Amino acid sequence: MAKKQFKSESKRLLDLMINSIYTHKEIFLRELISNASDAIDKLCFISLTDDKVGLNRGDFKINITVDKENRILKIEDNGVGMDKEDLDKNLGTIASSGSYRFKQEMEQTDDIDIIGQFGVGFYSAFMVADKVEVYTKKYGNDTGYTWTSSGADGYTIKEAEKDSAGTVVTLHIKADSENENYSEFLEQYRISELVKKYSDYIRYPIIMDMTRSKAKEGTENSEKPEYETVTEAETLNSMVPIWQRPKKDVTDEEYEKFYHDKFMAFDKPAKIITTSVEGVVTYKALLYIPSKTPFDFYTKDYKKGLQLYSSGVLIMENCEELLPEHFRFVKGVVDSQDFSLNISREVLQHDHQLKTVAKTLEKKIKNELASMLKKDRETYESFFKEFSRNLKYGIVSDYGMHKDNLKDLLMFYSSNSDKLTTLSEYVDRMPEEQKYIYFATGESVASISKLPQAEVVLSKGYELLYCTQDIDEFTLQTLAEYNGKQFKSVDSDDLGIESEQTEDNAEANTEALKFVRDTLGDKVSEVIASKKLVSHPVCMTAKGGISFEMEKYFNTVQPESGMKAQRCLELNMNHEAVKTMISLIGTDDDKAKKYAEIFYNQALLIAGLPIENPSEYADLVCSIM
Repeated sequence: MAKKQFKSESKRLLDLMINSIYTHKEIFLRELISNASDAIDKLCFISLTDDKVGLNRGDFKINITVDKENRILKIEDNGVGMDKEDLDKNLGTIASSGSYRFKQEMEQTDDIDIIGQFGVGFYSAFMVADKVEVYTKKYGNDTGYTWTSSGADGYTIKEAEKDSAGTVVTLHIKADSENENYSEFLEQYRISELVKKYSDYIRYPIIMDMTRSKAKEGTENSEKPEYETVTEAETLNSMVPIWQRPKKDVTDEEYEKFYHDKFMAFDKPAKIITTSVEGVVTYKALLYIPSKTPFDFYTKDYKKGLQLYSSGVLIMENCEELLPEHFRFVKGVVDSQDFSLNISREVLQHDHQLKTVAKTLEKKIKNELASMLKKDRETYESFFKEFSRNLKYGIVSDYGMHKDNLKDLLMFYSSNSDKLTTLSEYVDRMPEEQKYIYFATGESVASISKLPQAEVVLSKGYELLYCTQDIDEFTLQTLAEYNGKQFKSVDSDDLGIESEQTEDNAEANTEALKFVRDTLGDKVSEVIASKKLVSHPVCMTAKGGISFEMEKYFNTVQPESGMKAQRCLELNMNHEAVKTMISLIGTDDDKAKKYAEIFYNQALLIAGLPIENPSEYADLVCSIM
């Protein structure tokens, strides 16, 4: 019997596949099971119009057999099988796709869907086997065949007796090496694990003998039960994906159990989203919005993305392209028969389909969150406290391209109440004469509410947003405005609410301001009469585009940056302490300078900035006392 040679391009492709294309060797089992499922799909379709098939839907199955002693693994199906011509075309030429061609010929996508590309995925078997045999018989033929190959050196085909249609793929598993443990693919627990991971939703039962220890009959309830080893055929897969079942037939408890089991989660999901879309790309999705932040969420080990299935077969464990970064906390699955797959089924050929799905999913998630905010405020607030930072990063990232999509999901504490408020609610409460949406930054609500520069805003009865996260100021600067109202920090020069009296004070005390400026030197860029202080003597504001919160943030994440905001010292010229300093100028300049230094350090402390010399500051205060 003459050995046939693969075409030269097929040899190169086989070598590439075995050594490069597949990320994990375990993927071979998924490919062979998918091919078996495809073969059954074909015969199942034929049986719709041909009663000679003699099999009902419930008769189709896939059997896995393990022979550890002889290092043999078999995958058997009772599908349509192949004849000699099929073997030559589908297995002789690696790039051939028998299933894909069959689907084109049938043009019956409503009644049957074919996911496999037999002539491609089949060769993943050579990653774990040094010899592969395919024993097959095509439905309607009298003769069976055996195809045998040890890899790139070629293959043989010979006639064989076989009673019924179907295919048996026999893998002679490689011997273990120093770097590879091939024996794991001969362990029942490992095979069971891989079936559950990749092929749990194949529509036909995947059956394998499982050996387990069981209590002997009659001794189960005794104090000392007797055990025996029993080998029984078990169905390894569940067959029906939970997302394919009608929503009315699935309980909340079942959805939650799937969430806990599939994604190793311990919290109760804040929201369960089911969606079915028909259009340019048809797909079904089951998504979960967590109620608690995963322990590794802000680490490099966290993997975002949804599980991607093609007709129930797992294609990618974490498909990052399906989720934007600001919704990276969402868990779930997407299943579509429309994805075109490449050789390894791990990378999609046409990413525009993926982008279409991602776009509709993003819109769906956003709408569900908005609905939660409106209809279940308490649950949303709890969710927001866990994931607010991620939504805010979404606004800041990508040059603000997502800000319009996310701005209505934001919430802040404010001076209005001790509960979170949305930007929409803030604007609705604004008095008619109020020009801006005012905000202040700080480490806590309590510290912000006591800021001297916030006093004039609050005294006018205007609401103040409290920004306590380091990302908040970046977020509001990226938004710039909301519903036509600009955001204004209380540190801004012009709050739009100053009085004429403070303007008069500024003119009258030019000499005093110059004295303080000369005293402090390059510690400050400017000293001005404040237009915002009411009862406090002093505050520090930032000039230019860098705020104090930005300075703190960048010097935390990049200490070597040396970023520093320009410091502007604001004095309340009506305050008694400031008046005392002014009275000393020209009569006791040394003491007046001490006042200026004390005001400067006080302003630093209020702004949450470090003072340069704490001991010197303490001595100054004591000398004045």
